[in-house]
Amino acid sequence: MSKEQIWIEAGYKTFAFEGPQALRIEKLAKTVQKNKSSFYHFFSDLEVFTERLLDFHLIQAKVMSDKESNAQNETVLTQIILEHKLDLLFNRQLRIHRDNSDFQTCFIKTNEISLPGFMPIWKKVIDLNENNHLAQLVLMLSIENFFLQITDDTLNSSWIAAYFDKIREMVKLFKRTNSIPVMDGGV
Repeated sequence: MSKEQIWIEAGYKTFAFEGPQALRIEKLAKTVQKNKSSFYHFFSDLEVFTERLLDFHLIQAKVMSDKESNAQNETVLTQIILEHKLDLLFNRQLRIHRDNSDFQTCFIKTNEISLPGFMPIWKKVIDLNENNHLAQLVLMLSIENFFLQITDDTLNSSWIAAYFDKIREMVKLFKRTNSIPVMDGGV
């Protein structure tokens, strides 16, 4: 790993777990066990560093999307989600702090990168292969709900299984009643 990448990974993790307000050069320097001048050797300021974090996140979104596009079942999808827990928590922070236009733009780009690869397995998991439009609508609603709920503690295999079960339940109800039920905030 390059010396620059050490900073990026430390900042990425800090952002994912604590949000953008936790990005402090002195704190990052302690984390990577380097002096602050090392930071300035690679990044002119915190704004440039944050831009690099966003670029790194888009790369990670593409990696995750490529894996999802090859997923054949819910078990494999769950494994991918757990492998990319840090990326999802980073994306959660983007969503929470979307009042920052750069974060909002990155969140939108992440979805644009991720959704094409995710949609085929999503339709299979929620049993909506026959209705692409409805599958997309359920996904858009679920994305917001998903990012409102995930934390480092909740994002685990059993929570994901329960989340998918809740969505399947909603889809079944919709199919039976031909109306969209309200999704509550809990799983």
